[in-house]
Amino acid sequence: MNNEALKELLYKMADDLLILGHRNSEWTGLGPLLEEDIAFSSMAQDKIGQSYALYQMLQTIGEQEPDTAAFTRTANQFHNCQLVELPNGEYDFSLIRHFLFDTADALRWQMLAQSAYEPLAQLARKIRGELRYHTLHANTWIQQLGTATDESISRLQTSLAYALPFALGIFEESPYENDVISSGIFGGEQELKIKWIKKIDEIISQTQLQLPPIPTLSPVYGGRIGKHTGHLQPLLNEMSEVFRIDPSAEW
Repeated sequence: MNNEALKELLYKMADDLLILGHRNSEWTGLGPLLEEDIAFSSMAQDKIGQSYALYQMLQTIGEQEPDTAAFTRTANQFHNCQLVELPNGEYDFSLIRHFLFDTADALRWQMLAQSAYEPLAQLARKIRGELRYHTLHANTWIQQLGTATDESISRLQTSLAYALPFALGIFEESPYENDVISSGIFGGEQELKIKWIKKIDEIISQTQLQLPPIPTLSPVYGGRIGKHTGHLQPLLNEMSEVFRIDPSAEW
């Protein structure tokens, strides 16, 4: 098994979850409904917990301890896709991002439940319940607001068109893609993308939204190799503030 290939996979998953978890946590106290305030806070907590489990896994294969990995790296050392670091904006964008990312994330973990790397397969099977809740929440709101009023449909459509190129960056291939696939660690980003397109099309087709023609879009790549927007480093500074003040603080 190629250790570098495994590390690349674990880091991009952990970094995606850590960053989006913190973005989602920014809705705490600001959600459009009390229930949504609680829902986004709960999902944020789940994501940060999942990222912690992945950083722990990385530590077992020679990487730094979770706190060091999460809170001392600079933006160009992070492997998250650019989608998760974008500011929350209005609720319509956060909801579309939630839908696009969590659909891909749930499918990724579903594939990983059969991973040849048993610790990852065990973790995937362990968190299935959390992932089902996340996708149910996203799908329910997309279906409701995507068939509600002219304003809700228009706002979601605009956010969908904006977010999709960034969402395609989720599937940016690793330099170790062939190793990951041939070793049975993971089925690969292309297989995941095919499953994802089918699933989001299935949900969108139940609404009045229109899925832009994905083959014509230019994916926003770079995040997996440390190329990020100007939004990531300020977020990392904020995230690591407590750790810098008190390195002994626990998650």
